Order: sequence, then C-alpha cells, then structure tokens
Amino acid sequence: MRKRKDLTAENESAGAEKNDFSRGSVSGNILSLAIPMTLAQLINVLYSVVDRIYIGHIPDASTQALTGIGLTLPIITIITAFANLFGMGGAPLCSIARGKKDYKRAASIMGTSFSMLLVSGIILMAACYIFKKPVLYLFGASDATYPYADDYISIYLVGTLFVMISLGMNSFINSQGFGKTGMATVMLGAVTNLVLDPVFIFVFHMGVRGAAAATVISQGISALWVLRFLTGEKAILKLDKKNIKIKWGLVKEISALGLSGFVMAVTNGSVQIMCNATLARYGGDLYVGIMTVINSVREIINMPVNGITNGAQPVMGFNYGAGEYGRVKSAIKFTTVSCIAFTCVAWALIFFAPEFFIRLFNSDPALLSQGVPAMKIYFFGIFMMALQFSGQSTFVALGKSKQAVFFSIFRKVIIVIPLTLLLPKLSGLGANGVFLAEPVSNFIGGIASFVTMLITVMPVLSKKDTAAGR
Repeated sequence: MRKRKDLTAENESAGAEKNDFSRGSVSGNILSLAIPMTLAQLINVLYSVVDRIYIGHIPDASTQALTGIGLTLPIITIITAFANLFGMGGAPLCSIARGKKDYKRAASIMGTSFSMLLVSGIILMAACYIFKKPVLYLFGASDATYPYADDYISIYLVGTLFVMISLGMNSFINSQGFGKTGMATVMLGAVTNLVLDPVFIFVFHMGVRGAAAATVISQGISALWVLRFLTGEKAILKLDKKNIKIKWGLVKEISALGLSGFVMAVTNGSVQIMCNATLARYGGDLYVGIMTVINSVREIINMPVNGITNGAQPVMGFNYGAGEYGRVKSAIKFTTVSCIAFTCVAWALIFFAPEFFIRLFNSDPALLSQGVPAMKIYFFGIFMMALQFSGQSTFVALGKSKQAVFFSIFRKVIIVIPLTLLLPKLSGLGANGVFLAEPVSNFIGGIASFVTMLITVMPVLSKKDTAAGR
C-alpha cells in the first residue's frame, strides 16, 4: 500500500513538472491553454447558436420559433451559472494548490465540486419543470411564442446533469494544463450537435424539439468524455471515488471563488429577462427576436475573450501560489492587451457588416430593418468590456472572491437593469433605450473593474516581487 502511494505521489509530481507554469514564457504558457480553450469556447457557441441558426430558418414560423428559443436563454444561463459556481470556483483553487504542491487538497477540491454539481443539477431540473410555464410568461412569452419555448426547454432540461458535468468538470481538465483535451470535450459535443440538428429538425420534422434533443445527446457525449479523462491515467489529478463527497469547508471556499462566475451568469440571465420583458412591452415579439440575435452574436464575441481569460487564470494562479509575482503581472498585461485587441476587431466587423450577422439567424425583412440600428447601438465601444473581463479574471485567479463578485453585480445589477427600465422612457427612446444600456454599462463597469485591479493588485504584486528579490 505504501509503495502504491509513493508511486501515486511520483506520478503527481511528474505531472506537475510537465505543466509547471512558473517556467518558460508567460505568454507562451497562456497561449498554450488559451488557444485551445478559445477554440473550445468558439465551438461551444455552436451548442446553442447553431440551434438558433437552424430554427431561425424554419419555413413559415422562423421568427416566432427564434423568439421562443430566446425566451429560454435565461433558464439555460442560470443552469450554466451553477456549473460556473462549482466548476470555475474549484478549478482556480486546484491551480493554487498545484502551485503549492498540495495534491491531496487539490483532489479533495475536485471531488467536492463534482458532488455539488450533481446535487445542484438535480434540484435545478426539478424546479424548472415545476415552474416552467409561469416563468416563461414572466420572461416575456406571448401565446404565439410560448409553445416553441415550452417544446425546447422541456427536452433541454432532461440533459441538465450532462451540462453540469461537461461544463463544470471540464474546468478541472483545463486547470491541470490539458487545454487541448478541454477543447476536445467541447468539440466532440458541438460537432455532434451540428450534425444532429438538421437531421432532427428538417429530416425528422421535429422542429424546436429536434434542436433540443440534438443538444441533450451532444452534451451527454461531452459529459462521458470528461468523466473518462478525469478517471483515466492521463489526468494529473484523478476523480477518485474516495474524494467524491461533500466537504462543507471546501464548499465554502469553492462557492466564494466561483461566486463571481455564478453572479455574472445569474445577472446575465436577469438582464436577459428584464430586456425581453421590456422589449415585449415597447416593441413586441419582433424586438424580442432581435435581442435573441444580438445575444447570439454577443456569445460569439464573448467566447474568445472568455477563452483568453480562462486560459490565463491557471497561469496566474499557479505563479501566485509559487511566489512568482513578476510572472503574474506579465500574465495580467498580456491578457488585457489580447482581449482589447480582439474586441476592437469584433466591433469593427459588427459596425461595418451588421446585416451579415443578422442573416445568419433570420432573413425576415422587418427583423433586418430594425435589427441593424439596434445592433450598432448595443455593441458600441465593446472593447471596454475587455477591461471588465481582464480585471475580474485577475481577481478570480488570485483568489480575491469579494472583488470579483462585487464587479459582477456592479455592472449588471447596479447599472444595466436600472438603465434598461429607465432609458426607454427618456426622450422617446423606447426599445432603443434597452439596447443603449449595454454600452453605457461597459464603459462604467469596465473602467471601475480594471482601475480597481490596477490600484489594489498590481502594487501588492510589485511589493512582494521586490521582497522576494526578483
């Protein structure tokens, strides 16, 4: 038994050396994770966005069907929020523990996260089924769009546990430095979804129910892939039965750090609810459909930014745990510049070719006419969003949960939601006021988050770096 334990320790040590982020180029370490994770995030968009692309082109009912799917997005976002809470909360703690070579603690964190993902997934699935109808009408459904929303979400909820495992536990694959494997998790499910969608929707004539069924099957395959890797020989930290238990002390730590991603997802869901309800009041189903398209485009833009920041977090966390504070500062700078550069390019593409993005989802002349100006308003100055992501991801990577949670709440709850309610009433802005709330929040929230990070984090890192004699 002792010999087996020694061998396990040796394997863990060898794996740690292999993915030692305190060595080599900081930007190279980040890109080694960020590139496959960015590709994975882009591919991940296919899960939901491809559904909307196919559904938006269903003959005779495309706009209503697309709007119905848009009404389910807050529910899907809330499910994602709980996956972020325990997945993205536990993964940075694992990175810090690996940096300190505390492998037993890292394995316990992963086992506790897995247990909480399963428990919360079961509770969420039951609650959503019970309150499905009143919730969808609260979110802005009409008698014309409710049947489509109901058909989609009723089947989607069957795969709730698959979502929790594939999304939440994939963070632990990435945190161990296996970015390509993490990308394969998402690619496997997304490609399956891409193939099954047209078959179920158009060949089997299942409509939105076919899109949901394709998504559930795809997520199930991704979940099996994740479990197979984390219980296999290639993983540095394995998902062992003895660690699959709830340790409440660790739940507190995991939840505290994952609360940032959780709050961000929940507030995104809250904003979607508020936007849909307000748009239904000022513009009707057409404008709810426009917001569905805009949300889809925003997902496409956010995913690469998420890939970069998520790729940087293990590098920041590992080096912070290893006492390499200068490398942490370099990682922050590289992440910020990369995110700003990407979002500037995205803004230019949207500004000069908005119709291209809208036509991906729907070709209704009315939706195109009203959607182009709405999209230009919504995405104005989107590069400021990069500052929010950079500042917040730094707080998460270094274990500063309070700051990360605050800025998640600040931008969405304190800025976006009040503006969504207020601006439509000012100067006859109407529905355009809803779209204007986003750029205003990006400027205020982005500056506040990033400047706070510069003031509170960078000087401390510099001081510790100097004290360490580097």
